[in-house]
Amino acid sequence: MSQTSRAKWDFGRLWKTLNYFEIIPVISSVQRLFTKGDRASVTLDKNTTMTMILVAGATGGVGKRVVNLLLENNYAVRALVRDIQKAKEVLPSEVDLFEGDITRPETLTPKLVENVSGVICCTGTRVEPVEGDTPNRDKYYQGVKFYMPQVVDSPEQVEYLGMKNLTGVLKKYLRPGEKIIFDFSHPSETLKSIWGAVDDVVMGGVSESGMRLVGNRAVFSGNVSTANNGGFASVRTRNFETPLDLSAYEGIELRVQGDGKRYKFIIRCEGKWDGLGYCYSFDTFSNTSKTIRIPFADLIPVFRAKTVPEAGAFDPSRVYSMQLMQTKFEYNGALNPRFSPGLFCLEIESIKAYGGQTQTPQFILISSAGVTRPGRPGLNLDEEPPAVRMNDQLGGILTWKWRGEEVVRHSGLNYTIIRPCALTEKPGEKQLMFDQGDTIKGQVSRDAIAALCVQTLQSPQASQKTFEVRESESPTGSENWGQSLDSLVTD
Repeated sequence: MSQTSRAKWDFGRLWKTLNYFEIIPVISSVQRLFTKGDRASVTLDKNTTMTMILVAGATGGVGKRVVNLLLENNYAVRALVRDIQKAKEVLPSEVDLFEGDITRPETLTPKLVENVSGVICCTGTRVEPVEGDTPNRDKYYQGVKFYMPQVVDSPEQVEYLGMKNLTGVLKKYLRPGEKIIFDFSHPSETLKSIWGAVDDVVMGGVSESGMRLVGNRAVFSGNVSTANNGGFASVRTRNFETPLDLSAYEGIELRVQGDGKRYKFIIRCEGKWDGLGYCYSFDTFSNTSKTIRIPFADLIPVFRAKTVPEAGAFDPSRVYSMQLMQTKFEYNGALNPRFSPGLFCLEIESIKAYGGQTQTPQFILISSAGVTRPGRPGLNLDEEPPAVRMNDQLGGILTWKWRGEEVVRHSGLNYTIIRPCALTEKPGEKQLMFDQGDTIKGQVSRDAIAALCVQTLQSPQASQKTFEVRESESPTGSENWGQSLDSLVTD
């Protein structure tokens, strides 16, 4: 039988497609009463469009809190840890663990930064308290007894060289201005069910396709037949319950591995089933990975493979669905020059928006108040916190923290450097007070600093700033912290 002859049409597949996308509202409404199936519209979950944040020092006092808050706020989290097995004992299972050490640059591979849009660095030199056997080992600060601490790590290696290593890999591989829409390396139940087949069975054809997750990729594959005047197979997302706003970006980026055929990417800014789509055709190379960049300005308005110039430009502020298609039809009756009927296979690693302007911090560093005070002329050490008074005994820890800050400032990254005063285990219930000049003293909760880090990720006013922070004496909360930051002088 030739490809152009008549073939048996499968009404059951048509019914399945209409059912999946709820094209027949009355029937679909009745069906939902008796099933627990997903609706035709979907809310993209944290493993599809979620912004990936890298947390260094994730198993520390502040780091653990940062990780939990990021997850609660619908971020994906990758944790840089020295020991994965130990990290599994203290971090939630949904965290993507990466074993490495900022003091060992060979462990900081490009994979560490893959799909990462921001970094919160909570690393620090390990310092352990050692109780003294004699009274002259005992120390006091503001009437509180403490013991001489012992430095476990090298401050120079952690605070300074570690920052050089970490910012070095970030500068080289971090790609700002991107928004992950689908990251197929992190499969989820939503991701498995969001894409459904829309083949030429809807017009009487017999082509058949589907999408499945294999390893760290999605595989769009099937068999295209020209029988019954057909000739296309595709997979399409259900409509997003809340349309994506991609107006801050320039276009869509696909990372794919193809089979030498030409494919179409289709995106819609309306929720109609059989409505206008905006198309872009792209070629692939057999068994070769390729990055496809699709500027919004190059999208062609199309209705059933016919261009509609009067439809105007694509509106990226209202993205309802996306589609991938293998088809013999190009546009306006022309044929796909690289089409051949039969089997096809397109592997997709990710779908992103690209070209956004980075205004929020890419790198948030938790440093320490007091870093500029050691050696400052006229400083009264008796009135300073223990870390300042014992800087030399602690291997110059604050001095090296200061030098690490300088590395971050000159890295070219959008940064925020937070210098907390003495960290406590108290609940973060008090108002936060901010200043610059490295003169303030006091205490601040680790909970409050973790919350501040997460808030800072979305705060353009915090970019390129260094500030000290402590708690006030009044338990009024820290909701207005951003207004306080507005008054600070940009570095």
